[in-house]
Amino acid sequence: MKTKLKYKVIIAITLIAITMGACQKLFPPAPKANDDISQGVVPGLTTYQLQEHALGDDEFSQIFTPQQGLGPVFNQASCNSCHIGNGKGDPVTSLTRFGNVTNGVFDSLTNEGGPDLLSNAIPGYLGEVLPPNANVSVHLIAPVVMGLGFIAALSDSSILANAYPHDGVSGVPNYIYPTSFFVPQGINTPNRAGQCIGRFGKKATRVTLQDQVVFALSQDLGGVTCDYNMVKPYNYLVGPYTGNDVQDPDVSVGFVNHLVMYLRTNKVPPRRNTNDADVIAGEQLFTQIGCISCHISTFTTPQSDIAALSYQTFHPYSDFLLHNMGSGLDDGVPEGSAQSFQWRTAPLWGVGLAGNAQGGQLFLLHDGRANSFIAAISFHGGEADSRRTAFFALTQQQQQQIVKFLSSL
Repeated sequence: MKTKLKYKVIIAITLIAITMGACQKLFPPAPKANDDISQGVVPGLTTYQLQEHALGDDEFSQIFTPQQGLGPVFNQASCNSCHIGNGKGDPVTSLTRFGNVTNGVFDSLTNEGGPDLLSNAIPGYLGEVLPPNANVSVHLIAPVVMGLGFIAALSDSSILANAYPHDGVSGVPNYIYPTSFFVPQGINTPNRAGQCIGRFGKKATRVTLQDQVVFALSQDLGGVTCDYNMVKPYNYLVGPYTGNDVQDPDVSVGFVNHLVMYLRTNKVPPRRNTNDADVIAGEQLFTQIGCISCHISTFTTPQSDIAALSYQTFHPYSDFLLHNMGSGLDDGVPEGSAQSFQWRTAPLWGVGLAGNAQGGQLFLLHDGRANSFIAAISFHGGEADSRRTAFFALTQQQQQQIVKFLSSL
């Protein structure tokens, strides 16, 4: 999408938010033209696949209105409003996930509007507020949506190959009961309970991109129904008023499929400055102090229904497994089999471009609390504690070399 169009989208979203009586959130500027290298498609797509990608791109930028099924409560009116330039979001556009923990048992409070707080509302309706029973909550910023098709194409065996104790860490898969619309593929290896490995989401709670899209339309976006999920969220303090005459589902199966194709066929985040001596030295140090044990650099996809995704080697710098990250990153909110202190290893590809989509300032970690790479490393505890200690034992020059390496991703 061209830069000028991005600005128009952002301005339009802001105007809609004000008109709807929302929180009047301000959005970061779109990436500058010469920095806008996070856009583009996987090389080698067919003409038909390019057409499907283009349709999904349009839908990703679509600004929903009540006449198109938005609401009555919602988080944002467009996918693109959180994933500006396909990049990482920031605290301004974060969503709030909440629940209740009593005697160690977590309740996502779905009967009181959970799991996500939809604080904006269409005219004549009131946005949600945290219910009195909510005693835990976390702010989550949007992830990068580049290269997801390569992650989706990975076999479970590739992920499991790095699971359990090795190199002083013990990553574990998040086994999830599949959705009613899940269609198992050859890459999926269910366990005896029929659960499949999650690989998307900050705690690996989504098995497929289709799962992620359907959930996002309903919760992360807000109130947009489809054939896979006909439940319309509403403010439980007000009542199940939809505020529109749009017959459910709000969007078609084709709409969902186009969005999935768009996410599957976005290109991988590009590397930069790979021949820089400090970048090379930083990657070597990154490996030496053990960060590579979780942030695994290289995977190869098996055969895929999209030929351009078949047998491709890619470099996400993640193992897609859950790790104990210590008390400092314990958000109090478990998801699936993931405990509150466990997080999926965040893929590092694209992290060097994050500031372009965040208004020029870095917001790292799941909630954006860290404004620099060094600050983000300082929060790593639990299984990563020894790596954090090793990092801060390096000279300042060596630390900056690792920073330069991360900036090149």
